[in-house]
Amino acid sequence: MKFLNRKSAIVALALSLITAGASFSQETPKEEDFFKINKVRVPEGVILEVGGLATLPNGDLGISTRRGEVYIVENPTGTRPYFRKFASGLHEILGLAYKDGAIYVAQRGELTKLIDKNMDGKADVYETIYAWPLSGHYHEYSFGPKIMPDGTFMVTANVAFGDEEWWRAESRVPMRGWAMNITEDGKMMPYAAGFRSPAGISLLDGQFYYTENQGDWVGSGGLWKVNKGDFMGHPASLRWADRPDSPVKLDSTFFYTHMDERRVKDAKGRQIKPENRVNEKFTTLHEQQKTFPSLKLPEVILPHGILGISTSEAVKIPEGTFGPFAGQVLIGDQGMSIISRVFLETVKGQEQGAAFLFRKGFRSGVLRLAWAQDGSLFVGETNRGWGSAGDANEGLERVTYNDKIPFEMKAVRAMPDGFEVEFTKPVDPKSAEDLASYSVESFTYKYQPVYGSPPVNQETLKISGVKLSPDGLKARLIVQGLRPYYVHTLTLDGIRSKENFYSLIHPVAFYTLNAIPDGAKLSMKGVSTKNSSVSTTGKPLPTAVKTAPEKANADNPNAPNALNGAKQMVAKAPTYKEVEGLLTKNTCLACHNPTKRQIGPAFSEVAKRNYSNERILKLIHNPEPKNWPGYSTEMPPMPQVAKADALKIAAWINSLK
Repeated sequence: MKFLNRKSAIVALALSLITAGASFSQETPKEEDFFKINKVRVPEGVILEVGGLATLPNGDLGISTRRGEVYIVENPTGTRPYFRKFASGLHEILGLAYKDGAIYVAQRGELTKLIDKNMDGKADVYETIYAWPLSGHYHEYSFGPKIMPDGTFMVTANVAFGDEEWWRAESRVPMRGWAMNITEDGKMMPYAAGFRSPAGISLLDGQFYYTENQGDWVGSGGLWKVNKGDFMGHPASLRWADRPDSPVKLDSTFFYTHMDERRVKDAKGRQIKPENRVNEKFTTLHEQQKTFPSLKLPEVILPHGILGISTSEAVKIPEGTFGPFAGQVLIGDQGMSIISRVFLETVKGQEQGAAFLFRKGFRSGVLRLAWAQDGSLFVGETNRGWGSAGDANEGLERVTYNDKIPFEMKAVRAMPDGFEVEFTKPVDPKSAEDLASYSVESFTYKYQPVYGSPPVNQETLKISGVKLSPDGLKARLIVQGLRPYYVHTLTLDGIRSKENFYSLIHPVAFYTLNAIPDGAKLSMKGVSTKNSSVSTTGKPLPTAVKTAPEKANADNPNAPNALNGAKQMVAKAPTYKEVEGLLTKNTCLACHNPTKRQIGPAFSEVAKRNYSNERILKLIHNPEPKNWPGYSTEMPPMPQVAKADALKIAAWINSLK
């Protein structure tokens, strides 16, 4: 009886401790607790493969679609928006702008002005402002317009792809791969060259920017500032650089003299698609800028497969909107159906900054962004022919902010000896003054004719100290081995908020360091060098307590099942949480989802093929696209994925059976 009472007391004590613990610990809030995605109600029969968005002066929303239609939406932020078809019969409209009572759109081959002369709510005049050539290739999309401060229009034009060399982008007709500046009276002036697929044509504070997605000559997507005469890196457009009106003076022959196109034929005389070579001497964008001075480096790189695969429109967050992030930049991504956030600063005359994940979970590919008059953000979506995350092919959604402050990195700034991280809320001093809460790595990408690039020259950098500001809002990190023109990944997994001991919603920042600031380095006064992951002897502490079943069995001969337990643990497949980091690092999640078809098949569909782990390893390194004929985008060879990583991923995939 006494035993039962004692047992009951123990149970009661345990329950009280659990209850007390629950009252003091709360789950870290998520994106959706601050920024809600709302589906805009669309009339039945309207298919919004959104190509362009613009908020009109009266608050209405203009929408252009890939199907060649233009809609004006009245009461777009209300519960019952009214859609009015303004124009139709146009050719794949991938941009829309409003000026002086007229709508301007970029069709595939022209800039068109739409006018409602009789004021019946529909366009009755379709006026060609300027037309440019087409070869008829499917990839010759045209984007824009954006209205420049002087009232002229900026339009960008995609390159096509080859016939036999279907992977190699070409400028078959004039102005493909160029930005064009067009006046109201139809005069076109070439503005900049070197574009590949400039879907993210943007205007930030009156300055022309654009985003590019990974492809040949583009290692990873990012945000570029564009000035007249710039060369953005893709050489196909240089074919037209000798025009009398061209501001770009880089000669095509000179470029190819210094850069290997990798045009190689097999024994039958057929062109061989260039693939990434793991062990080779390569060059980077910043190295080639010495040879090609007009070559423009990105302000910020968005690491491929992590912050996007098909970057799209960039917009600046207005003052008084989206809380602590006002003045920063949001960038959509069509492939991963996400929005990233970018903090920009200028160092030694060069723009650079940090990129963070902002919001995921959109229904389709995020192509266009536009601010509503109430401070919410319209998100225009499409995925036809391109593929994207999400369960819809098109749509219109709206992001609203609830005025509560999320616990995030607000900004990351470059310092002469490291970085300063600013938070939206004060941090817990114990966690922030522990070097184990931080890690920093750096990497870059190749500049090559291959489609994209894996991260290369990766290094883990030593953090030798941290100094927390008195208000707990800034942490100054002393980082050894900073490298100009490299992306620096700052991971703050150990940081907690002072108020609720929350983790950061997004604990990773990607800082593109184009220039290291001058100035005094941080003195060691008040700098913490404490590192809870290192013992007092200076040696790293074990990552896990060594209580493995094998050791238990050796110490305790009376535990016969311990060794069997160890074997079972070894044989057990990893969980998604255990492989998520590997899937992210190796960009698997850019194209694959555990259960849904995206750009590539779902992992669960791969599991149904009953491949062995070793077979999946080989297919990661050397894919066989013929095995998946229903997918338009072929998986590239990924020999850079480490064998151990690939086998762990394979074991998880096979557990999905």
